[in-house]
Parts: sequence; structure tokens; C-alpha cells
Amino acid sequence: MSTLRTLDERLIAPGATPHDRTVVYSTAVAGTVLATALAYAAGLSTLPLVLIAIVAFDLYGGAAVNATTAAKRHFHRPGRTWRHHVGFVAIHVQPFLLALVVPGFTWTAAAVVYLLALAGAVITVSVPADVRRPVAFGCTALAIGLALPLAIPAAIGWLAPVLFVKLLLAHLQPL
Repeated sequence: MSTLRTLDERLIAPGATPHDRTVVYSTAVAGTVLATALAYAAGLSTLPLVLIAIVAFDLYGGAAVNATTAAKRHFHRPGRTWRHHVGFVAIHVQPFLLALVVPGFTWTAAAVVYLLALAGAVITVSVPADVRRPVAFGCTALAIGLALPLAIPAAIGWLAPVLFVKLLLAHLQPL
């Protein structure tokens, strides 16, 4: 198996197409550049810049990845349950990682962002399949509205909306 295919199967999903790779990696790199530029302009030091770049690559790229047909087939294959989906959301602890290094981003704000994503996931997977998509959009809109008034530094103002898009709108929605 080629190195590129192995990387794609880990970062995107088995069966990722050349178009998938182009969109996903372009989005990941553009999001990383944007987030890092905002953090640099805010005067953040090296450690926060590096961690922000890593988180941005994952979240921006993941928002595109989770919308691909390859990822939909992989994450929603037979045998996958609501526990897998909520578990996938639960492992996204990036808000807490950023609270460690970004001045002004409090543990409370990180916890609220994390819990909004988790609550949105639980609600979304708990409703009948025919309303999951509009419920996910509703949860995302409400979560963004609740997260925006938090004291989130402008350098990472993208965090909550991109996290919610990646997890609630892209990951939880089947083909």
C-alpha cells in the first residue's frame, strides 16, 4: 500500500478520491494559515501558535473530511452506533488544549464550547433519522449563538463554529 493511500486512509477515509484529497488538504492548509495568521497578529508566542496550527489543521480539514462520501461510508458503515458517533465527538478535546496555552481563553469557555458540541451530538443522534439533519443544523446554530458571547479571544474566534460544523453538520450526517 502506498504511503499516500495510508495517509489518506488515516486522515480522510478508505476510498478517498483525488478530488477529496484536493478539497480536504486545501481546506486544512487554508484554515491553518488563517488561524495561525490571526494568532500571530494577536501576538501569541510560539507554543500557542504551533498548537493553534495543529488544531486548525484538524478542525478545518476535518470539517471537509467528514463531508466526503468516503468518510460517510467509513463512519456510518454497518455496525456503527450512536455510541461511536458521540464518542467521536467526545474525543475532540481541542478547546481544553487551547485553554492551556491561549491567554484569555478560560477553562469555563472551553468547557462550554466542548459541552455544546457534546450536547448537540447527543440531541442529534437521539432524534428520528428523518429529522437528524435539521436538528443538527438547529443545534449548530444555537451552539454558535451560545458560544459567541463567551470571552473567546479573537485569535481563536473560529474555534467554536468550525468545531460545530465538523462534528454536528459533517460527522453526524450519514450519506
